[in-house]
Amino acid sequence: MLLGALLTALLAVGVMTVPMPYVVLKPGPTVNTLGVENGKEVIKITGTDTSTSTGQLRLTTVGVQPDVELVWAIEGWFSGDEAVVPRELIYPPDQTQDEVEERNAEDFERSQFSAETAALSELGYPVRVTVEKLTAGGAAENVLKVGDVITAVDGAPVTTTAALTEAITAKPAGTAFAIAYERAGKAATVSITSKAGEGGRPLIGVQVEPKQEHAFTLDIELDEIGGPSAGLMFSLGIIDKLRPEDLTGGKVIAGTGTIDDAGAVGPIGGIAQKLRGAKSAGATAFLVPEANCAEAVRNAVDGLTMAKVGTLKEALTALETLRDGGTPTPCPAS
Repeated sequence: MLLGALLTALLAVGVMTVPMPYVVLKPGPTVNTLGVENGKEVIKITGTDTSTSTGQLRLTTVGVQPDVELVWAIEGWFSGDEAVVPRELIYPPDQTQDEVEERNAEDFERSQFSAETAALSELGYPVRVTVEKLTAGGAAENVLKVGDVITAVDGAPVTTTAALTEAITAKPAGTAFAIAYERAGKAATVSITSKAGEGGRPLIGVQVEPKQEHAFTLDIELDEIGGPSAGLMFSLGIIDKLRPEDLTGGKVIAGTGTIDDAGAVGPIGGIAQKLRGAKSAGATAFLVPEANCAEAVRNAVDGLTMAKVGTLKEALTALETLRDGGTPTPCPAS
């Protein structure tokens, strides 16, 4: 009997420590985009006057436990703060963990550029879609030059890099476009006929970047954060620092959401864990991407007001409402 009991115990221990094809999602750290992290300003602006906020704008994250044993999975299933999800949702089978983390780092870097573009556009700095490189043998070679600013396609204004791409790809390869541009302060228009690229995709053979002319420097310095979901909070942090008024009204406000150059706020993962992480950090309000509202309502946290936001402007309106003591547009119940 003793031997049987010992074997049963050993078997149970073995089963409980067997690796499982799951990962555990937990509330991750939150960071005040208006503050200092690891001795460095998260958003550093030099060369112009900046303001100091009495409150906080905290980005939120999700911690991922990649190696899960059965005992931890059971603990996660019964936890209100954690979620156990199939490993392949976070680490696709055709990618290594290192590759996923590298992609997340790239997404994080791109989100910073979009956050800056959206914020500065809101502050009145227009986007100038600037030619950074010309493709050898491309349609625009020997027609446009590096540094040219593309202003319109067939008369339609080009205010984002996405707008240029959409205009060119909306028509088949071989289409002639009237491309308006500026070079050294002088405006001109030229006809460029698109060529078929990989998969037949119409291209004019330019690589462009959004540029906004300003006399100050702006840097976002934050390590060990991945993915694009901090974009919204970075944009709000930039605006708060460059506007004289305090967007927070002294409150601790958290949030999440991707952002594109035009200021559209997109959905993210792990909203339940981010809500709990925000509450633990002392937040009293949370900016929720519109597409995440249904899930956020199902995982509502007592004492944490949720505001639905679909654009940067809506987020700014929500902050103004909170600052004035009002109730921002809530996430719908369903």
